[in-house]
Order: sequence, then structure tokens, then C-alpha cells
Amino acid sequence: MEKNKEALLHSLEHFLTYRVSPAQLCQVFFVLAAAGVLAVATTPESARRLMLEYGPRQAKPDATTPSSRKAAAATSLDSPSSSSSSSSSHFTKLVAWFTSMGKVPHSWFMYFYILSVGSSLFWAAQYMSDGAIITFVARTQAPSLETSMTANQAMLTWLLMFMQGCRRLFECFAILRPSTSTMWIVHWVLGMAYYACINVSVWIEASTSLLQTGKFSFEFEPSANEAIGTLLFLIAWVMQYRCHKYLAGLTKYSLPKGGMFHYLICPHYTCECLLYLSLAITAAPKGHLFNQTIICGLLFVSTNLGVTAGDTRKWYAEKFGQNSIQRRWNMIPLVY
Repeated sequence: MEKNKEALLHSLEHFLTYRVSPAQLCQVFFVLAAAGVLAVATTPESARRLMLEYGPRQAKPDATTPSSRKAAAATSLDSPSSSSSSSSSHFTKLVAWFTSMGKVPHSWFMYFYILSVGSSLFWAAQYMSDGAIITFVARTQAPSLETSMTANQAMLTWLLMFMQGCRRLFECFAILRPSTSTMWIVHWVLGMAYYACINVSVWIEASTSLLQTGKFSFEFEPSANEAIGTLLFLIAWVMQYRCHKYLAGLTKYSLPKGGMFHYLICPHYTCECLLYLSLAITAAPKGHLFNQTIICGLLFVSTNLGVTAGDTRKWYAEKFGQNSIQRRWNMIPLVY
């Protein structure tokens, strides 16, 4: 029985080694998820709002923007564009029906961070006990690595990810206000999958070193990448907390104006991107500027938040006027 089990594991490892590695699986997920967000962002605005927006910006099934209402009023029944408008309307109704089938409370965001913290603890326990799962995943990944992160890098990056998960979970209970709004369940499932993958991504490219190190061992001798990445992480970590605390203290649905919000529409999104950029720097294998798997995670984060920041700008413009935000960047200073 034991020999058959070992033979099965060996065959599975052999298959995964030559077909796809765990790091590649994570990378493919991040890239496909980012592509999916971009695809949704190109749909008609009324449908896109139903799929992407939540909270105060959440569109109603029959909601349209001022610009779309003006366009509809200006389009006659015999206009050449009437057929395309009708098709768009039918598509929006289909999306409205589809998105109404699965709604979850906005408060379920906290499960992202419960999963993140739980995953961090799980992988740490696996490493410290030479667990069978982390050994299997590392043995599957190691043959495809040209250069491995060090065990120190893996533990440091794990610690930073754990700090981020703990802080966000704390904010869900102690900072953020209760909300009755909902979000599409696809958002929630995608978020849960992201946090499961990113908690593997922070250590997977250290598989060779982790297998060689064996039992728990950690000697902190920071490289330049680790020092720079950790410093950037701590700055962004504190800045994002301050942004979230500031937002929580505002009158409901008012325009943020203080601190970084004076220059950016969504500075907390800026901080989120900086956090994952810092992890990619901290976890970069020797001879590399960034950790490839975490950079793919950053691609998804920046794409998802970039689309949301653009929609937030439109909502602010509609509610408070274009002049109130005209001097602000959406998320990335001097770029977007």
C-alpha cells in the first residue's frame, strides 16, 4: 500500500515537472484573471457597471449614466445605430439577470483576509514541520527553477504577506464601517482564488532552497533586494492603513480630500500596488530584479484596481462635478 502511494506521488510529480509547475499555474491564473477583467472593462458601460461595481457605485439593473441617457435621447428609432443600441440593451438585460443570480454581502471581503492569514499560517506550519504538502509542492517546482530564492527570502516575504493579511483583517473588524451593499459572487470567488495563489507565490520560487534547508532555520542577512523591498513594503503598509482610516472617518459618500487623496483618486490602491511590488523585489532570486510569479500577481492587482479607480473617478465626477477632481491622478502619479 505504501509503495503504491509513493509510486503514485512520484508519477504525479514526474507529470507536473514536465507539463506545468506550481509557479506556472499561479502565473497563468494571474494573467488570465487580469485578461478577464480587461475583457469585462471593454463591454458597454451599463453592463460593465453591473459586473464590476459594488458599494455606493453599484449600478442598478436599469441604471444608465448621464452620457448614455443623452445618447439614447438623441438616437431616433430609424437611426442606423438603433439596432446596435437594441443589441446593447439586450446584452445589458442579460448581464443584469446573470449578476442578480449570485450576490454576496460586501462584508464578505473579510474572508479574503481570513484566507490570507490562514494560508500564511498553514504554509509556515508546513515548513517548520517538514510537512508532506509543502515538500510535495517544492519537489514538483524545484526542477524548473534556474535560480532559487534563499530560505531567508522566503521567510521574510512570508512574514510581510502575513503582516498585510493581519492588518487588513484587523481593519475589517476595527476600522471599516458595516455596510449593507452587495457584490457579484464572481468578485468574491476571484478574490478568494487570488489570495490562495499569492500565498503560494511568496515562497514557491524558493523551492530548491527550502528542500535543502530542511528543518526550520532563519538567519537574517539581508541582501539589497530584501532591504529595499522591506523598506518599501513598510512605507506602503503604513500609508494604506492611514488611507483606510481616513476613508472610514468620512461622512458617508462624501468626497475624500485630505492627505494623499488631494493628489490621487484612489491612493489606497496605489499603496496596494506598491505592497506587491515590494514583495516582488524582496523575493527576487539572485540575478533578477523581481520575482516573476509575484509580478504576475501584481499584474492582476494593478489591472483590477486600475479599472475600479477609473470607475471611481467617473462616479466622483457625476456626483461632485468634474472640477472637484480634475487635478488628481487616478492611481499612478504622472501616469494614470
